[in-house]
Amino acid sequence: MTESGYQNILLPTDGSDLALEALRESLTLAELSGATIHVLYVVDDAKIAELASGTGIDDVSLDGDVDGLFRRFEAIGEHALDDLREAATGRGVALTTAIRKGLPEEEILAYVDEEEIDLLVMGTHGRRGIERYILGSTTERVLRQSPVPVLTVRGGSDRD
Repeated sequence: MTESGYQNILLPTDGSDLALEALRESLTLAELSGATIHVLYVVDDAKIAELASGTGIDDVSLDGDVDGLFRRFEAIGEHALDDLREAATGRGVALTTAIRKGLPEEEILAYVDEEEIDLLVMGTHGRRGIERYILGSTTERVLRQSPVPVLTVRGGSDRD
């Protein structure tokens, strides 16, 4: 970050509606500071391995085709990035996108270092108690390890 504000803002997305809310916050900050927004989608290796082994619960046709699963998740990522790109159209903000494969928190943190990100904006579902303990949170894991500030954006229904 420079005296004039943020230069590179990273918005990791999972394709959820929460990512759109986080994008709105990112756009406002980018408009004020002139920053570039980097939108990152990570194809989760662990999820693909789980689905390929037949232990996944998602409605995905498996057939043991790991490459096919990766391509399907990559296509989901492309669609998610397109949605965010479209939502940012006309705002006068530079936006760049990327898709990576790996563990989400590791890829997000690597991207922060590689692209000289100075602010992360991430959605959070606001889970509490046992649900939070059992499910974990990519946002929480990134928050604990991030070398840069992290702005968390809670979903509208989570604010109550």
